Amino acid sequence: MFKIGCHLSTEGGYLSMGKRILSIGGNTFQYFTKNPKGGRVNKVPDMNDVAALYELIKSEGMTMPLAHAPYTYNPASKDEAVRNYSRDSMRGELEFLENLPGSLYNFHPGCHVQQGVEVGVDFIADMLNHVLWEGMQTTVLLETMAGKGTEIGRSFEELKMIIDRVDPAFREYLGVCFDTCHTSDAGYDVIGDFDGVLKEFDRVIGIDRLRAIHLNDSMNVPSSHKDRHAKIGEGNIGIDAITKIINHPMISDRPFYLETPNELDGYEREIALLKEKRI
Repeated sequence: MFKIGCHLSTEGGYLSMGKRILSIGGNTFQYFTKNPKGGRVNKVPDMNDVAALYELIKSEGMTMPLAHAPYTYNPASKDEAVRNYSRDSMRGELEFLENLPGSLYNFHPGCHVQQGVEVGVDFIADMLNHVLWEGMQTTVLLETMAGKGTEIGRSFEELKMIIDRVDPAFREYLGVCFDTCHTSDAGYDVIGDFDGVLKEFDRVIGIDRLRAIHLNDSMNVPSSHKDRHAKIGEGNIGIDAITKIINHPMISDRPFYLETPNELDGYEREIALLKEKRI
């Protein structure tokens, strides 16, 4: 089964998200756990609504959604208050996701803000050692990053450093979300040698940890380190490379999530296009 969906607003609630993705031809979706840029406090979820989504997912044979942490979290920050906020918020969100067992939870590793990668990686691993627990039903994903400023996660090696510093008892709950735009912008040859990129990922991290794909075209040329998503087929990655990505045998069974600059009708067109390109 081609597991394909897009990012959705939580407006209308959890069951509404499930119905919306089905209405545009998808079978999974991504959503923000909180306002991604801070600001207002989100409403406490209606647990009956959450349970109704879970029943819909089971009855329709959907793939469990991916919950995306807000951009305001920075577990690598030099500011202890920011690190503590990120840790406490993430732990609360992971506890909530036990109501949607089998979910994925994705976050940006953070920025070391001139402290150095080693210091930032230690802070991130320390947070993960506090928010993960044995027996949890959610897989937490580190996202591949474009490398803006002092972002951590611009290379597979940096992500591996984080994983290796997490308590071995918790590592089974860790994975990676591979963002096609970010990874191209970081300098990997997603366009011309995606097979080689995946082999490198497998060598450094292990392909089993690649649990989800953010399927985005890029407004930028490779190695730009800028992170600007484009609509599918309208950027520098292009439809030919994206077709190879969704059909690659090493990852074709993973869920793909669109984060392209679209409204719902645009996502519907992209999902239909990708289904046509799927072998």
